[in-house]
Formats: sequence, C-alpha cells, structure tokens
Amino acid sequence: MMKRIAAILVIVLIAGGLSLTTAAGTEGTWRGIVTDKMCATQGVNLTDAECAKKCVAAGDHYALYNSADKKVYVLTPVDKIVAHAGQEVTIKGTLDGDTITVASVMAPKSN
Repeated sequence: MMKRIAAILVIVLIAGGLSLTTAAGTEGTWRGIVTDKMCATQGVNLTDAECAKKCVAAGDHYALYNSADKKVYVLTPVDKIVAHAGQEVTIKGTLDGDTITVASVMAPKSN
C-alpha cells in the first residue's frame, strides 16, 4: 500500500512540474493587425483604430489578427499596444493559450 501511495505521489509531482513548464508560455514573434477581439474574430474593421479603442473601452480586449492564418490572439498589457491600434505590427512576447504578453511592438518602417 505504501509503495502505491509513493508511486502516485511521484506521478503527481512529475505532472505538476510539467504543467509549470507549460504554464510559462512560449516566446516568439507574431505579425498582424492590432484591433479588438470582436472585430478580429469577425474579420471586419481591422484597421479602424477608433473603432478598436471604442470597443476596448466598452469591455473588449485588444487583439492581434494574423491575416495569413486567420488567427486571433488577445494582447496584454494594453499600455504597450494602444498606440498601435489599426496598424500592422510585429510583436515579440510570450504566448500562453491564445494570449500574448507583449514584450515589444515594432511598426513597419514608412518609406
């Protein structure tokens, strides 16, 4: 009986360690348009910065819409992305589920 309890305890500890590793997120770079989640999900008003700001003020979340694969990622923290609403950007950060914690935002250079 003690061997079974010890074996179960080892399995729980290993599984817990693996979930902590997964919870840390995946670092990467993503490119897309900064908009709000509702418009991104529907694929409309993607470059309308004022629309995105109004939707976020009403309770929506800023999101990154990747037109290449049609993926939508929620963006945090807001202060790093609000100035880029409606713009195509490159974001570096950490992905956890469908949320990117933004480390940096780079807008394309204008000619």
